[in-house]
Amino acid sequence: MITRTPVFALLFALAACGGASKPTLVLPPQTPALGSGEPTIRVADAALAGGAPAMALQVADGILAHKPSDVDALLRKGDALYQLKRYDESEANFIHVLKISAGNEEALLGLGRVKLAEDPAAAAKLFSDIVAKDRANAAAQNDLGIARDLLGEHAAAQTAYRAALALKPDMLAARVNLGVSLALSGQEKEALDVLRPLANTPDMIPRVRQDLAATLALAGQDAPARQLLSKDLDPTEVSEAMSGLARLSPGGF
Repeated sequence: MITRTPVFALLFALAACGGASKPTLVLPPQTPALGSGEPTIRVADAALAGGAPAMALQVADGILAHKPSDVDALLRKGDALYQLKRYDESEANFIHVLKISAGNEEALLGLGRVKLAEDPAAAAKLFSDIVAKDRANAAAQNDLGIARDLLGEHAAAQTAYRAALALKPDMLAARVNLGVSLALSGQEKEALDVLRPLANTPDMIPRVRQDLAATLALAGQDAPARQLLSKDLDPTEVSEAMSGLARLSPGGF
């Protein structure tokens, strides 16, 4: 399913560069390969988690060929289409799931994520509705925070991220998003306090490194920000990212 991560499109600027390294697909133990029997949901999940949405889509379509109304397969198909940036198809797929399984929270989350970039207000409404019914849904709390950040409602966004972390203290996406949100609202010191410990871990993923770089840039620390970005981006992409971040800074709008 979509967990994503580390989300925030601050990072529309960084994401546009496309320079971050892509994860390697690692199937879980004892998961059947596509050619050794009927494809399974576990294979689709592994493909989605490993950054191979085309494979996940192939698996989901294989299941749906025999079971057209299989909700689990339809959800994975929606997630795969989303990761492939086929947003209209992903949206239609999640709407189809809701016709089969009214009020399905995973479908509502997927639909909200599709709407985030173009209509964060509509996405926020979907996530708020989920949270109103299920306050223990950490993913919905995190996604609500993203929508609120995109609407410029940073204090409300931070409340949502903290709610997600209260439910799941190890939720990396919510912690990263909280740090970025603090930076965007002018609380750079607090943001660095949140992100620095994550960035110092030996297996730091590129997205966390880039979010820390973004926070450093927003705090006016351009040199260390460039140094971090250069670990994943080429010089041209670093310059593009820094220009984008300058526009995102509190004084850059």
